[in-house]
Order: sequence, then C-alpha cells, then structure tokens
Amino acid sequence: MPRSLAIILFVLTSLAIAQETPDYKNPALPIDHRAVDLLKRMTLEEKVDQLAGGRRRLAQVNSSNPEAAKIFQRMGDLYKNESTVNAHDAAIIRNDLQKFLIEKTRLGIPTIFMGEALHGYMAYGSTSFPIVLGLASTWDPKLINEVFTTAGDEMSAAGTKQAFTPVLDLARDPRWGRTEETYGEDPYLVARMGVAAITGLQGNTFPLIDEHHVMATAKHFAAHGQPEGGTNTAPANYSERTLRETFLVPFEAAVKEAHAGSVMASYNEIDGVPRTSTSGC
Repeated sequence: MPRSLAIILFVLTSLAIAQETPDYKNPALPIDHRAVDLLKRMTLEEKVDQLAGGRRRLAQVNSSNPEAAKIFQRMGDLYKNESTVNAHDAAIIRNDLQKFLIEKTRLGIPTIFMGEALHGYMAYGSTSFPIVLGLASTWDPKLINEVFTTAGDEMSAAGTKQAFTPVLDLARDPRWGRTEETYGEDPYLVARMGVAAITGLQGNTFPLIDEHHVMATAKHFAAHGQPEGGTNTAPANYSERTLRETFLVPFEAAVKEAHAGSVMASYNEIDGVPRTSTSGC
C-alpha cells in the first residue's frame, strides 16, 4: 500500500473515531461545552436520576441484569446500614457501582453520591465535630475551614462526592427545631462561616474538585430559619427588603465568593409562592 494512501486511511479512521465520541466525553473540550452537550442528550428522567444519586438507573436494569442486581443489593444495604460500614468497604461498593454505570449504561456517566456533613461526615468511623451553632461560637472562619476540609476528605475517601452542607439559614426563631444546625442569627457571621465551610469542602479549584474534596450544598434557599410559629416548613412571609438585607446575604456570599457547587431549595413558601414541591434535608 502506498505511503500516501496509508496516511489518508489513518486520518479518515481517526476522524471516524472522533466523530463517534460525543463531546461530553472529550477531555480536551471546555467543561461548559461538555456539560451542555451532555444535558442535550439526557432525558428528563436521567436528569432527575442524577439528583437522586443514580439509584433509579440501577433499579431499572436490576430485574434483567444479574450483575446489576448484585450491585443494587449491596448499594441498598449500604444506604440502610451506612452507620456500620467502614469507609474502605463503602468506597469499594460505590466504586463497583460507578464502574457499572460508566461501562454498561446508555450514557456511560458516573453518578454523584451524596451524604450529610453537618458537623463532620455522618458515617461510620468519621470525625464528629461540635454542633454547627457551637462552631459558630468560635468566630473563627479559619478553624471552620479546617473542620470542613477534614470532613470533605473523609467523604471523598468513602466515595461520596457531594455534601448536604452548610446550612446558611438565619436562626431567628428559637422555637424552630433546627436552630442548632445554623451559624446563628447574624447575616455577616453566617456568610463568613458559610464561605469558610464551602471552601473547606470544595477546595480552591472549583469547578474542578480533586480527590480530597467534595461539592458543597448551600441550604436552604431561602428564608427558612424564621418560619411562622417556629414550625419547620411553615411559610416565611417577609418583605423583599428584609429578604435581601438578611436572609439572602449568606447565599450571595456562598455563590459569589465560595462558588458553591449546588444550592438546596427550602421547602417553605414566601409570600404564597412555594420554593419547591418536594421535601429536602
């Protein structure tokens, strides 16, 4: 075969392979472009499934795929008994599921495993720090950053990549049962502590998050900490000025300064408008 013909065939083959690889799987392309390409290919059900930790995708193939059934059973046991499963074993189970999702599902994308880290990763063998209200009493953002750097590292080691924290609600009604989850009533203090917690969890390279960090979740957006009658999920009817000068301040800092990877909606209503139609955590 002439050399020139061989080169042409090589180029054509390379182009064909490149065309078969979707943009979202091409690491040479910008992250934003890859994300847009992936979202265009996903069904509504697949998008919702990503928000639920990938459980639905595995459940769908569970009945017809023995391998999936085995992994699904192990994952189910982990969710039920995470308080008794050490980080090593939990990581193995999650890694097996990720391998299955990447290699044997339609889009071949991993899921985002999620977990609680209110004052340390809520799992067996992890470090438990003082309650959040106690952490706020230190008035020490550097210390808070160190606390959540540790929490993020422990979560990532167990295969969890998203933390449902920090709580940025302003605790302005002592009857509210979740006061101890907050950094208090002052917008400035809550904002400073929130930024410190988020950067501790995520690191300083967002949107890239390395193997020692996880994505943070600023919650609950918004005006969740002063519900009517102190009842969780009760309405929060406040003027726009009050919202902007108090309740929204920590969230603005979380997004603009700390680049929080996600925000959880509150499950109340403000001025008669529901924040979300589902419950959260």
